[in-house]
Amino acid sequence: MGHQDKGHFAAKHEGHKMNKTIADRIRATAVNDAVTCAAAHRISKELNLPPSDIGIQIDLLEFKITECQLGLFGHGNGKKKINPEIEISSDLDDKLKKAAVDGRISCLSCWDIADQLKMKRIDLGSACEKRSIRIKPCQLGSF
Repeated sequence: MGHQDKGHFAAKHEGHKMNKTIADRIRATAVNDAVTCAAAHRISKELNLPPSDIGIQIDLLEFKITECQLGLFGHGNGKKKINPEIEISSDLDDKLKKAAVDGRISCLSCWDIADQLKMKRIDLGSACEKRSIRIKPCQLGSF
């Protein structure tokens, strides 16, 4: 769901209920009804819950998630933050080829590869864009 779905994010989660503890934490972090990807993941760690649980609660609150750590959305006017000039090492290229299935790689796999290669997550997102590898699914459920 994208920005055009604002006000209808909760519809993705029929049957889910608001969790007061999580919702209060999200509200305390939110700015203008938006929570950054990094803040959502911090809440996930603090509450020892999977990121998807936090993403569901953000959607139930009808808040946006911004500043994707892979650069895919929510940066400056809601756009991507991708470096098309990124240099892709042979090691990174090999890892992307091994991890991608049908031209897709999960957000979590991207984070793992970035950690293994000691690179910034946003650079990993740029490498995937350059190689036309779609990142899906998002750990928070944004895509």
